[in-house]
Amino acid sequence: MATAAGVFTNTVFGFILTFAYTALWEQRDGLGGYGLSQALTYVWVGQALLMAMATMGGGFQDELIERIRSGDIAVDLFRPADLQLWWLAHDLGRAAFHLLGRGVVPLLVGGAVFDLAFPGGPLPWAAFLLSVLLGVVVSYAIRFLVVLSAFWLLDGQGVVQISALVAMFFSGMLLPLTVFPGLLGEVARMLPWASMLQVPADVFLGKYGGWELAGAYGFQAGWALALLAAGRVLQSVAVRRVVVQGG
Repeated sequence: MATAAGVFTNTVFGFILTFAYTALWEQRDGLGGYGLSQALTYVWVGQALLMAMATMGGGFQDELIERIRSGDIAVDLFRPADLQLWWLAHDLGRAAFHLLGRGVVPLLVGGAVFDLAFPGGPLPWAAFLLSVLLGVVVSYAIRFLVVLSAFWLLDGQGVVQISALVAMFFSGMLLPLTVFPGLLGEVARMLPWASMLQVPADVFLGKYGGWELAGAYGFQAGWALALLAAGRVLQSVAVRRVVVQGG
């Protein structure tokens, strides 16, 4: 039932954003390097990836924060499994479910009603899915860092909310980052949140070819490795604060 409600919500917001984008692009055709059809495709790809990328938060964050607050994290640290990789595997499964459960239907509805620019052939679709996978890993790595703040704050919900707002703005969920003016746009396209929507959407639209596509993957993979490494270092510092009663 929750998934059905989510599909309905994503589809409704897809229509709302489509009409807003249509009004904007009719005044500024080619804005951000997109024609109207490409801009509308960007909207529906964004709705398809919203939950898979956990752009507005969600996923493992609430559960792991509660385990840190309650002290149950001590049990997790004694398990014969790496904490960061354990939750990464958990989040990849969540993302796959949401991509199929809440992503496919809104995208198909958008394609049925509007003139969207779908990729032609299996290779562009495979390229898009690889970009989505890398984007999910970047999203997880950011949220893992946010969760670790609970070791010091005990309640990390405030940081989670701030992180969600930043992700909404800098992922390109509100507007493509190519629309942002001047230095703000250049900086936004270099930040890790661009991996969550801007890069996958551009791969979907065939903006990259050859070495440019390899560069897009390198951008996403580079941020994924850097953020996972940062998470590993911060985790090693954070667990020193764990106090086990009687231990």
